[in-house]
Amino acid sequence: MTMEKIRGIIDRFEGELAVVEIEGVTKDFDKSIFPESAEPGDFVEIEGDIVTILEDETEKRRKEIQDLMDELWED
Repeated sequence: MTMEKIRGIIDRFEGELAVVEIEGVTKDFDKSIFPESAEPGDFVEIEGDIVTILEDETEKRRKEIQDLMDELWED
């Protein structure tokens, strides 16, 4: 049986929980399965109890947000 791969964005950490937004819905996961370097805003792929930070997706999203903010604050 293969585990389903879930992709989402870390919304926040609450105590021992990691709250991940998946397609607009938040779901709680045990924080202990996340890499120590994980932080809110990171794109992650969760397969069973293995969490991988998708660094390319995370960086792309952060750049898009920064570009939008730059446009918003231009004179």
